[in-house]
Amino acid sequence: MADLITLAEYKEAEGIASPKEDLRLASLIPSVSQLVKTYCGNSLVDYYSVNKVETFNIDWSTHLVQLTESPVNSIVSVEKRDSVTESYSTVATTEYYLDASTDSILYVTGSTYKNWPRGAGSVKVTYKAGYSTCPADLNLAVIDLITYYLKDEHKERRTLGGASIQNQGSTSLRDSVAFPDHIKRVLDMYKNF
Repeated sequence: MADLITLAEYKEAEGIASPKEDLRLASLIPSVSQLVKTYCGNSLVDYYSVNKVETFNIDWSTHLVQLTESPVNSIVSVEKRDSVTESYSTVATTEYYLDASTDSILYVTGSTYKNWPRGAGSVKVTYKAGYSTCPADLNLAVIDLITYYLKDEHKERRTLGGASIQNQGSTSLRDSVAFPDHIKRVLDMYKNF
């Protein structure tokens, strides 16, 4: 899927003109992009213009389904079926409501809730979600995280030519291997809990 930043964007932001680190950066950018997407539980930019299709197994009575991508930009279709042997039928736009604050689809009739049919794959939602480009604050965190790995700041102690380099821990949590605090704060704002 799409990287959160390009090589050219990273080099411009860091003021790098030399192609010296291009091969290493070309490897780090997709890895860090995927790391951020995995940590956030959200693809962020992958489904902005491409449909995301999610199928839900409904095991108990409920009137809502929680979509995994956010923010939801548009609902293409909502479908339901009463059993796995039936075909999906389209739910009318007047029978569901998108709760944009939670990225959930609520099944409604007028002003009251209805329960989705129970069963395996009983609800299917096709939608678009995410950002056209990586938001500026997240972009900055991605740049910092790439630099963090590029400069091996994640390693607390290194030995180079007989000299020892001690990196100060970058997180306030004792014995933590988490992201540096300033990066984690930004990533947590985009994390789906």
